[in-house]
Amino acid sequence: MNKVIIDSEKCIGCGLCVKDCVGFDISLLDNKAVPAGLSCIKCGHCEAICPNGAVTLTGYEDEVEEFTEQTRLNPQELLSAIKTRRTIRQFTPEPVDQKIVDMIIEAGRLAPTGTNAQGTSYIILQSKKKACEEIAVKMFRKVLSAGKKIIPQLKSMKIDDDFFFKKAPLVIVILGKDKVSTSLAAQNMAFMAEANGLGVLFSGFFTTCFNISRKIKKTIGINKKTKAVTTLVIGHPAVKYHRTSHRNNAKVIQS
Repeated sequence: MNKVIIDSEKCIGCGLCVKDCVGFDISLLDNKAVPAGLSCIKCGHCEAICPNGAVTLTGYEDEVEEFTEQTRLNPQELLSAIKTRRTIRQFTPEPVDQKIVDMIIEAGRLAPTGTNAQGTSYIILQSKKKACEEIAVKMFRKVLSAGKKIIPQLKSMKIDDDFFFKKAPLVIVILGKDKVSTSLAAQNMAFMAEANGLGVLFSGFFTTCFNISRKIKKTIGINKKTKAVTTLVIGHPAVKYHRTSHRNNAKVIQS
């Protein structure tokens, strides 16, 4: 159980935790911070902001890390990385090192979530990856043969055996009720994968199959009501790009 504990011996009464508490759940009493425990969302801001280390948030397995300055990315380098990234649909068979997989999941875990719900979870497809892709391929081929217009883009696409995962070695299905929080986690994960020299494909097609196919969920061994927000197909790129691509101008309303 998560609980905010404040050491009155260390508390200097600066009030920083009071000002930063999103739930207005901490107050100063006799120049000491006191948590009420009524509207706390366990976000940890009080622990992070305390200059004297007087605040502890219990119930988590990981340890907090001390730092003197927040790490800042070089803005021009970041923009360049965003400009030059491409969706990858050609992968080498080289496996992704487990340390990198762990870093990708960690990047998702540390993404912000609404009201600190931390409701995002992940399925790493390994031994069941091929079986899930085979089910999804059969679904799409059935749609085409029946002449259905569920996904118009499929009319001109070749649904081969590797249509969804493109022979990539790593597939992560990202689950969560809050689509915004889950999408933020997915973007964090994509950045981490790309920082490690990997290519990423956001597979909306497989996500669609996952959400409507009980057979895929049964193959994985999860509840049939489980919903995915997106799927990351990840691996070492087998293609190299030489320039950026065009984008429409940003649609901005200034008021």
